[in-house]
Amino acid sequence: MTTLLLPDVELAGQPAAYWTGVAYESLITFTRARQAELGMTQPQFWLLRNLSKNDLSPDGGGRTVPELRHAMASYLRDEDDLDAEADVLVERGWLTRDENERVRITEAGESARVDLSRHAPAIRALIHQGIDDADYVTALKVLRQLIRNTGGSA
Repeated sequence: MTTLLLPDVELAGQPAAYWTGVAYESLITFTRARQAELGMTQPQFWLLRNLSKNDLSPDGGGRTVPELRHAMASYLRDEDDLDAEADVLVERGWLTRDENERVRITEAGESARVDLSRHAPAIRALIHQGIDDADYVTALKVLRQLIRNTGGSA
């Protein structure tokens, strides 16, 4: 669907579901490519974030991969294999795995998480290039209203 040069009145009739899907795929692909350039997959980064007591883990006590999968259910993609991603991080020394299959972040893993986190503002800046904050906020408000209008939780 090529509509980049359509007048506003025609754009207003475009299906939101199509464009949100295109946007989602493009944004995920772009973000994952930037993170891969920095030596980490997005699921690996999420594992580190969910295991770090300085980020998403409430206590840093470790979790099993199924527990992590459950915690990340709202943003994992079908192709994301947390078992394989955790294995890679164990091999790198960024995670440890105990006899109960609980994985924990190591100091090296925390350092890698912090390092990749430092790149997030630059990745965001590339994504938001040419979009001022007011327009971005308006777009999110519109998306949230579309979600509410269709029975979702925004």
